[in-house]
Amino acid sequence: MSDGLAARRAAVEMLLEVTGNGRLLADILGDAHGPLAGLDGPDRARAQRLATATLRRIHPADLALAAHVQREPAPYVLAVLRLAVAELAERPQDAHGIVSDAVSLVRGHAKSGPASGFVNAVLRKIAARPPVLETQRLPGWLRAPLVKRFGKVAVKGIEAAHLAGPMLDLTPKVPEEAAGWAERLGAELLPGGSLRMAPGVQVSALPGFDSGDWWVQDAAAAVPARVLAVQPGEHVLDMCAAPGGKTMQLAAAGAQVVALDASAQRMERVRENLARTGLSADLVVADALDWQTDQRFDAVLLDAPCSATGTIRRHPDLPFVKDAGDLAGLVALQSALIDRALALLKPGGRLVYCTCSLLPDEGEDQMAAALARHADLIRDQKAVTGWPGSWDAKGGGLRLRPDHWAERGGLDGFFIGAMRKAG
Repeated sequence: MSDGLAARRAAVEMLLEVTGNGRLLADILGDAHGPLAGLDGPDRARAQRLATATLRRIHPADLALAAHVQREPAPYVLAVLRLAVAELAERPQDAHGIVSDAVSLVRGHAKSGPASGFVNAVLRKIAARPPVLETQRLPGWLRAPLVKRFGKVAVKGIEAAHLAGPMLDLTPKVPEEAAGWAERLGAELLPGGSLRMAPGVQVSALPGFDSGDWWVQDAAAAVPARVLAVQPGEHVLDMCAAPGGKTMQLAAAGAQVVALDASAQRMERVRENLARTGLSADLVVADALDWQTDQRFDAVLLDAPCSATGTIRRHPDLPFVKDAGDLAGLVALQSALIDRALALLKPGGRLVYCTCSLLPDEGEDQMAAALARHADLIRDQKAVTGWPGSWDAKGGGLRLRPDHWAERGGLDGFFIGAMRKAG
């Protein structure tokens, strides 16, 4: 077996799971009997990297193939071709190995073996003039409302950010030590205090990981907790807390934190992260809508379940798995969670509502509806200096987009709304 063949085979199977079976990459990666079973660490990482890189380029790869293919090949053959075209566009100098492995994958497949000659011929033609793949457009159900809200130029910028992929952002446990950690890690110190590094490093091998001096968290995802601005000793509820980045921010600020999440498995990650960083919080596994408590909180951070369309730069499988059909249920759930959060607040208490969604339905419109629904709910705009977004969204929310800070590597898309309960 040639170097890289096992990783490429696993990447092809991952592509088929996403595009054919509608499975999220996160679920595939966690499947003990899935495509990555039996691979060592480097091959697992390579397979994941190949699959995500191809998902960012599937439609442009199909256009490149269309000039050489009269009718759509069988799913397995098509997945191999897509992977190879994406690789040829990225690394044309490796054309020989890419084409050879693609042919081997098809030849060794039980049902696709006879197509190996076809694959060889197509890829040799493409390799002779390596393609330049255009930026992949968002699916229509998502692109149309974004163009309406942000304009075509902004949406093209968002799509370019999706193609570029994410950077590696870290949140220091002690904000005052951010500059020191930036120097030690060779990272860029971002406005707000996050640290940014190029992707591809082994996180667990970096200084400060074992000692819990920082954790991985996109710079945009770190903003909601900063907006909430908790004070030492305040009683704070982190609703929908997993995987725990915001919980750790709140605990590091000195708050007494209750971290609530419905998933016991995801809450284990919160527990592990708290242990590594030496921080503490009360962990509760329960559905936020059913959880009963007499406690009332000074502040609530609600990072609500959403379409996650703001995270496509790091999860390129989402456009192939999700569609507009899930949106109505998510919007209804978000509204119910906001109402529940307000019921758990003390008079005068603060609520930060956020979603990692680009859709106004889950952000701007959701906050405006909450303000209209609750006479005792007041906008509570907070100063967020140095950020590319502004408090100009409907209802006074902060909108962060993947095309913001493009020269620095972009951001996850987030909506952040700060509100206060009267009294």
